[in-house]
Amino acid sequence: MRILGLDVGNKTIGVALSDPLGITAQGITTIKRKGEDKDIEELKTICDKYKVEVIVCGLPKNMNGTLGPQSEKVLKFCNIIEEVINLPIKMWDERLTTVAANRAMLEADLSRAKRKKIVDKMAATYILQGYLDRISK
Repeated sequence: MRILGLDVGNKTIGVALSDPLGITAQGITTIKRKGEDKDIEELKTICDKYKVEVIVCGLPKNMNGTLGPQSEKVLKFCNIIEEVINLPIKMWDERLTTVAANRAMLEADLSRAKRKKIVDKMAATYILQGYLDRISK
C-alpha cells in the first residue's frame, strides 16, 4: 500500500512517498504552487502514477497545540483534495518537521541554496515517516 505525504505551504507543496510495504518514506518532489486546480491536478497525477491509497498531510499546529490561520488553509485544501482525488486524508502534527529537516541538511553541510530547494520535500518525508512509524506499532 502506497501512502503519500504532503507538506502544504503557501508557495510550495513538499511530496514524499512510502515504499510499497509502508516502512520507509522517500521525498519525491516539491510542487511549486500555481493555483488550486493545477496543484490538485499535479497531486492527482502523482497519486495515479504510484497507485496511492492514503494521503498524510502535515497539520501546522501552534506550539501550544492550537490551530492557527495556516492550519485552516491546509485543512481547506485537504478537503478539496479529498473530494477531487477521492482518497482518504490523514492529518499529522507537523510541528518542528521543518526545523528537523533544516537541522539534518545543515549536518549534511548543504548550502543554503540547496537547502531552500529541498526543505519542503524533506519536511514531507519527516511527516510521512512519523506516520509510518506510528502505524507500524
